[in-house]
Amino acid sequence: MTKLDRNIVAKAPGSRLRQTRLSLDNVGVEFPLYQLKARSLKRTAIRATIGGLIGVSAETGRTSIRALHGINLEIRAGERVALIGHNGAGKTTLLRVMAGIYHPSTGTLSSEGHRVPLFDIGLGLDDEATGYENILLRGLVMGSTRKEIEQRTADIADFSGLGEFLDMPVRTYSSGMLVRLLFAIATSITADILLMDEWLAAGDQDFIDKVDKRLHEFVDRAHILVLASHDLGLLSRICTKAVWLEGGQIRLMGPVAEVIHAYSLGGLSQ
Repeated sequence: MTKLDRNIVAKAPGSRLRQTRLSLDNVGVEFPLYQLKARSLKRTAIRATIGGLIGVSAETGRTSIRALHGINLEIRAGERVALIGHNGAGKTTLLRVMAGIYHPSTGTLSSEGHRVPLFDIGLGLDDEATGYENILLRGLVMGSTRKEIEQRTADIADFSGLGEFLDMPVRTYSSGMLVRLLFAIATSITADILLMDEWLAAGDQDFIDKVDKRLHEFVDRAHILVLASHDLGLLSRICTKAVWLEGGQIRLMGPVAEVIHAYSLGGLSQ
């Protein structure tokens, strides 16, 4: 057990910790390709250049991309899970299924605990609204109540360092100012299940130092972490378990060091 995991067990309420889980049973995801005629594929499934399988669905008769197939995965409280694989292997699709953004075409997803995806952090942003108004809007999108957001607003404002700019429409912000605001909002909540597509490093150098510290604290509070990244060194330091995806399927799953070693030998050369 890593230091992060020990901290989680020590800090989290016992009953809530025991209940937190994420389970996928034979999950598959297909995306129909309505503009592509089946005969152009000669009615045979072919492997796409980047991820998944393209072919004719036996169930619907439609041409589709099979992005995920036969995913069986059980994640429990205290686990830090790395998702590895080349671009298009299915990592982002799997994260979006876990977050409830994509619904499985086959199989089932079940979970206990508040799921928070730390990607698409600009979702729900209103360019014409002020920084303070967007704190509320983005917080509601992330599943917080108005009261919870109001209780966290002072901390968000302080961390962002935007001062009086928070009373101005965000369309007047520079890209760096917008990143500060969105990151401060995204990491202000407590997630039972934290889903991340790459580790965030945003803003100027001074802000990056603050980001790294806050992000570690944010991860520390979560009961479950699922992190997709190409940074194998980072995954080795943070995660305890790894899932190697290839062509939308699990090729290997197990302790992070073992899976990353196997991937380094066989996966990176592909």
